[in-house]
Amino acid sequence: MQNPIYDTITSNHLNYHQKLNALCVEAENTLNVLELPEHFQKFYERGALCDMNEGHAPYRPRYVMVDFDKFVKQGSAFLKIDPPKTLDDLLWALEVLYCYIPSITTKPVYLGNLDKIIDPFLEGLSDEEVLPKLERFLGYINRVIANAYSHANIGPEATRAGWLILKLEEKLQLDTPNLSLKYDADITPDDFAEAAILCSLKCGNPAICNHKAHKDTYSFDYGISSCYNILPLRGGAYTLSRIVLPRLAKMAKDIDDFMDNLLPDACQTLGEFMNARVRFLVEKSNFFQTDFLVQEGLIERERFVGMYGVAGLCDCVNYLLRDKGLKYGTDKEADDLADRIMTYIADFVAHFPAVYSEVSGGHFYLHAQAGISTDVGVTSGVRITVGDEPANLLDHLRHSARFHRFFPTGCSDIFPFDSTAERNPAGLLDIVKGGFAIGDKYCAFYGADGDMVRITGYLVKRSEMEKYNRGEVVLQDNLINGSSNYKLNRLKDRKVRSV
Repeated sequence: MQNPIYDTITSNHLNYHQKLNALCVEAENTLNVLELPEHFQKFYERGALCDMNEGHAPYRPRYVMVDFDKFVKQGSAFLKIDPPKTLDDLLWALEVLYCYIPSITTKPVYLGNLDKIIDPFLEGLSDEEVLPKLERFLGYINRVIANAYSHANIGPEATRAGWLILKLEEKLQLDTPNLSLKYDADITPDDFAEAAILCSLKCGNPAICNHKAHKDTYSFDYGISSCYNILPLRGGAYTLSRIVLPRLAKMAKDIDDFMDNLLPDACQTLGEFMNARVRFLVEKSNFFQTDFLVQEGLIERERFVGMYGVAGLCDCVNYLLRDKGLKYGTDKEADDLADRIMTYIADFVAHFPAVYSEVSGGHFYLHAQAGISTDVGVTSGVRITVGDEPANLLDHLRHSARFHRFFPTGCSDIFPFDSTAERNPAGLLDIVKGGFAIGDKYCAFYGADGDMVRITGYLVKRSEMEKYNRGEVVLQDNLINGSSNYKLNRLKDRKVRSV
């Protein structure tokens, strides 16, 4: 008989730290402390509702968005760190703090708006002095944090630090940290945006976020964490649970049964399940009562929200319309059904009373969930299934914009490009501007022929996936999920674009 604990301990695929994390999850899952809603098990066993492997007894938020600006100003009494005065002080302080920021991965998922944090400390230093320091800092993140869900931001303004980070990203070819540019055509200079796009074609970083579309989601600043999650600064996400729409569709007799019975029941059940998780975390775990991040004002409980995830819209619609042979992303009837499904879910989430959710007006926020390693036949979020992408990129962007509008906490698309795009970053920036102008919220590029590939919201190296698939132990945690996802969802077959 298989024993997951024994299997983890004896695995020849996992390093020590990966085993430790897996064992923690197994320990947590020995408990059953949540008051589960009546129909949850029915949907859970069929895979229609998914807890994202968060564990059965939540003891820390899924995603934590530390206010690094405040940390820099005040230091930390708990960590015995004074406010930094020099660049060396700053980078050392950040490295220490990162080790104490919790998340679902045990690693920090938000590393701050790095360029804005670093830039004030560059005064009086030459590029030749700064670059080795930043290179060691990024190397620390890559080797010690070693998880590509760890996400740093730059922009929307161009800064000296931002330029240097782009230069180092291209040189170092790092899969961790994940990196996003907050882009606003009214703020971000074209030369900086083009440099970011060219960098992404060469090493997969940064992805491009529509700052105009997100800057007013909260009444204060936001950060981008993990796989393009738009979350409130000094807060974060309690949980991310999801409806897996194609598995729900397979429980339905027909479209009417899906829309009138199963979808309302599943939406209500997931909302109640998420409330149970949030209540335990806030009322029973003592995280918000004891953690130094709360005590020192680096995070606030009132700024946390639950992320209500949706996955597999494409596969759901294609299944429901299988007798007609209609496809999402191609046929109007299919896209209209998809819009009808998402309109229902969005309306439900906007009115369902979520506990301890002050920052979002007492409701959860929708998220286009990008998938997990065990997903088979589940396309990320509201994306079009690999192999069915429109031939024309602009048609693809128009379709994406139609469905991105539902998701305040994140929705994205990923586009590999051939090598010709590197000769025309201005042309690709024009495409970004056009897509953002019609409502696209986030896009990521990578070179189709390069070593780096973006899986969902995170990066891995093809060369490292090959090592892992040969049974070798690897440093980066995401290779465990990424190699499986890459194969199951045929990501090597993504349509390659040109400019």
